[in-house]
Amino acid sequence: MSTTFDQPQALIDPDENRGGTGTGRFVLRKVLEGLVSLVLVVVLGFLLFRLIPGDPIASLTRDRPTSPEQIAEMRRQLGVDNPMWRQFLDYVGGLLHGDFGLSTTFRRPVGDMIAERVGPTLLLVGTATVLAVIIGLWLGVRAAWRHGSAFDRAHTGIALTLWSVPQFWLGLVLLIATQGLFPSAGMRSPDIPDGFFPQALDVAHHLALPCVTLLLVIYAQYMLVMRSSLLGEMGADYLTTARAKGLRDDLVRKRHAVPNALLPTVTLVFLQFGMVVSGTVTVETVFTWPGLGQLLALALRGPDLPLLQGLFVVFAGSVIVMNMLAELLYRVLDPRVRAQ
Repeated sequence: MSTTFDQPQALIDPDENRGGTGTGRFVLRKVLEGLVSLVLVVVLGFLLFRLIPGDPIASLTRDRPTSPEQIAEMRRQLGVDNPMWRQFLDYVGGLLHGDFGLSTTFRRPVGDMIAERVGPTLLLVGTATVLAVIIGLWLGVRAAWRHGSAFDRAHTGIALTLWSVPQFWLGLVLLIATQGLFPSAGMRSPDIPDGFFPQALDVAHHLALPCVTLLLVIYAQYMLVMRSSLLGEMGADYLTTARAKGLRDDLVRKRHAVPNALLPTVTLVFLQFGMVVSGTVTVETVFTWPGLGQLLALALRGPDLPLLQGLFVVFAGSVIVMNMLAELLYRVLDPRVRAQ
């Protein structure tokens, strides 16, 4: 004789009844929130860079004899003599067609200039982030599992110190400490022979110092978050149960504690990636790395309003996209979020 228990209606996952509709609505809501944030970024960027002191026409004509008629013609060509509302409509219309405008300093399309610099920045940020994740998670797990040991105290102290160090200062220290061992500027040497391997080794040689500078700051955050998350899991009942079943300590850590502690760190990786892309200005400037950060520094000297606006949209857009991906990934990894 068997007894069948009906599942209480309140405990049924609503997403099961809707056949995935709940997930679809969640994704749609996050995409709409991202679009709204991007619209606000466009509006804020347009207004913000109109408040920067300086006249782009004056910077273009600096130390050059220019008549009032020529200045008026330049203002007309660049559209800065139009009313503010007309400039905004022209700017938004260009963005909808993939046109970021024309750089007032370099007289080139802003979109082309940004496209040329995306590759070096992604190479620098991507390499530093991958290495920081591997090193940070490895050290964070071992520091938490040996909580209170000399290993934990030493690496936690180092991570806290590196996390608080300004990137430009750390880059300058590395330049001085390794003087002559690594190139101090640029991405390529002019005298390298053609061929994939010689060119790749040359780029890697130039990449070493800026990558290490970013790595030393980024890994510290991942390590501290992973350590804190794992320490919060170590007293959980499911770990006590796993040990009571006779599992070795290594298996308890790898199969049970670490996967649950990874959730905050994985989402942090996505959140930080967008911020690191926009935060490479000082590193790229110190090492003259030809990426988006150095391009932003050049645009600020003008000021080059179209270039500044384009970079602002790209940087803010990367943060918005990565934030949205982090929330979507967290929903996939954590069933407790899907149940909400």
